[in-house]
This record gives sequence, C-alpha cells and structure tokens, in this order.
Amino acid sequence: MYEKTFPNKRFRLTLEFLQKHVSTSETIFDFGVPNPFSKIMEENGYTVKNTKGEDLDNDHTALQTEDYTVFTAFEIFEHLLNPYTILQNVKCDKLLISIPLRLWFSPAYRSKTDMWDRHYHEFEDWQLDWLLEKTGWKITDRLQFTHPVKKLGLRPLLRYFTPRYYIVVAEKIK
Repeated sequence: MYEKTFPNKRFRLTLEFLQKHVSTSETIFDFGVPNPFSKIMEENGYTVKNTKGEDLDNDHTALQTEDYTVFTAFEIFEHLLNPYTILQNVKCDKLLISIPLRLWFSPAYRSKTDMWDRHYHEFEDWQLDWLLEKTGWKITDRLQFTHPVKKLGLRPLLRYFTPRYYIVVAEKIK
C-alpha cells in the first residue's frame, strides 16, 4: 500500500491528535485490518484491536462483540457504502475518524485492480459532521490539514493550500 510513498505528515498529525484526546489506558477498536498506523499506535503504548477483513458494510459483529472504549476509523469511511449503520452500532462513547476530503480538482479515487481500494464517498467536512450528528455523536474537536506532494503541476500546487484530510473526535450524545 505504501510501497512508493509513506504518509509521514498524515500519520504524525493523526498520532498527535490521538494523543491529545485518548489515554494509553483506553482500549482502541480500530476499524479495518491491521495496518501501518495501527502498528504506530501500538508502538506508542496503545492497546489496539482491529477487524479481521470481513465485509464491514454487511458484518457489524465485531462492533458488538469486541471490548473497547474508543472507536477509530482512519481513512476507511470513504470506502464504505453505508457508514451510517456503522456509527449506529458503535458501543463505546468516544470515537476518532479521519477522512480524505473531496478535492474539487481531482476525480474520486478508484483502483482499477483492487475492488476494496475505492472511494464510494468523497466527503466534504460538513457531510461527515452531519453523518455524526444524525447518528447521535457530538464533535468535540476537529482538524483539517493539507497533503502536499513533490510533483510539478497545477494539482500538486493546489495540494499545498487545499485541505486534504479531516479528523474529528466525538462523544456519544446521551
């Protein structure tokens, strides 16, 4: 997945945001299979559980059976057809979600070789905010940041100024 480029800035800012809002004494259920960032969380003292590769649009069993105090979904909601039901089935009171933001100057991402590596949703920040609100969550902090690339051209130039990622922490409304 990161053979050619490693998202150092995104991982650094995501870890800083996580450390600001989540104690290492809390247990994290990281939605998606083990990945480079779940390893980084573990290396920084977090207890992390992941899903096993099941179809997360159809199988919400892990959300109900795992024991966790924080739900995380880093760069996964854009791949889901129905993140609404996922959010309704989260059983803890705190979550952190990050998404790539829709870029007006780029088409939706779609791998031609890997059917799991496609973006069904190209979110704008207000869409994720609304999704969380509709499923009973209140955002307590948020951050947007850019993702410059070392290439020449108009789109790479725009990436220096246009926020590419959006991360939020939210609490369940009781």
